[in-house]
Amino acid sequence: MRRVRYESTGGPLFLEEAPVPAPGPGELLVRCEAVGVTLPMVRKVTEAAEPVPLGGEIAGEVVAAGPGVTRFRAGDRVAGLCFGYGYAEFAVLHETMTTPVPDDADAVTAIALVRSGLVALGALDAARLAPGESVLVTSAASGVGHLAVQLARARGAGRVLGAVSGPDKADFVRSLGADDCVLYGDDDWGEPVDCVLDAVGGDLLTPALAALAPHGRLVAYSSGGGTVRAYDLLVGAKSVIGFQMALIARGRPELYERWRQELWQLFAEGALKPAVHGEFALEDVAAAHAAVTGRTNLGKVVLRP
Repeated sequence: MRRVRYESTGGPLFLEEAPVPAPGPGELLVRCEAVGVTLPMVRKVTEAAEPVPLGGEIAGEVVAAGPGVTRFRAGDRVAGLCFGYGYAEFAVLHETMTTPVPDDADAVTAIALVRSGLVALGALDAARLAPGESVLVTSAASGVGHLAVQLARARGAGRVLGAVSGPDKADFVRSLGADDCVLYGDDDWGEPVDCVLDAVGGDLLTPALAALAPHGRLVAYSSGGGTVRAYDLLVGAKSVIGFQMALIARGRPELYERWRQELWQLFAEGALKPAVHGEFALEDVAAAHAAVTGRTNLGKVVLRP
């Protein structure tokens, strides 16, 4: 099979031939039909101390099931999070990190909806959004952010605001249901909000926290790091909540499944419409990564092995 690899931090990505992996206990071998490109994985290529397998979100058909697998069998269509080599024609998923894909949904839709949607919905739940409250979503045009905007509206938010890196994304974010859009460099982000869902981190944490109303909640689910001053929390009785999807998938599978069902239900009702920025072949992986690092994408970036 073909897979993508790199040999040094920041080094070029290249295709190589590799044996098809065998599923171990509790694992599934999946023929990859779509692979999601995420900012955390792109960052690992340039920031990790040593090369790591390029994994992440995959969707496709189960080819074989390892010992102990009870929920899936060959022929099932699934999506999930791969911690090994996922930029490949075949990949291994652990059963606990795998969800079924409905028969009427294609693999690209599953990639754009399931994993990114689970993160967006989980972050929204972590924010404890009440009907009528206001929400600001950073990186609002990204794979996760564009779904978070729609989910906030579907969950009854009274006002939804998107924050983006450039004015070329504003119309796209408004088309998702956002009431307005602000730029990261703007001095004033307008009326304070009850919740911020932050996928950027770093220096953006300061203005994101400042955008909160008293007693507001900021949910941080970025791999970008950053520092928050305790005084900035105390002065407005604000909260910062960390969210990580993998902990939910492993530790609270019933919640993970409930979120998954809600996503597909909203999709079936037309309330949630995943957008795909582009579909790239494996040999064009560098261009796919460039779309994410350059923050030019409107929606999800997908590889098609």
